[in-house]
Amino acid sequence: MTQGLRRFHVGDRLSEMTIYNGTVYLAGQVAGDASQDIRGQTVQVLAAIDKLLIEAGTDRAHILMCQIFIKDLADFPAMNEVWEDWLPPGDAPPRATVQATLAKPEWRVEMVVTAAI
Repeated sequence: MTQGLRRFHVGDRLSEMTIYNGTVYLAGQVAGDASQDIRGQTVQVLAAIDKLLIEAGTDRAHILMCQIFIKDLADFPAMNEVWEDWLPPGDAPPRATVQATLAKPEWRVEMVVTAAI
């Protein structure tokens, strides 16, 4: 293990979060209840991001970059509404959104976040 590198919620395949050199790297976050629509799944994903960022000692105002993978671009406007309501005013980070086939067909959105501590 590299000195100063810390991994959290380590499994056989991935860690949910790594902290290194003042930067937090989150694994892709998906909804726990995938039966919900894009709004419900986005709320869940953002709550998971909040929880991990708080555990790391930071918050959404310190997001450096977000990568969003969305199953159906028809969901893009509704996902954006939830995202914009969640962001602190004046702290919108750089972001990329791409249409993607996600690992489970019921997942509608996955987000990968990098943040500063």
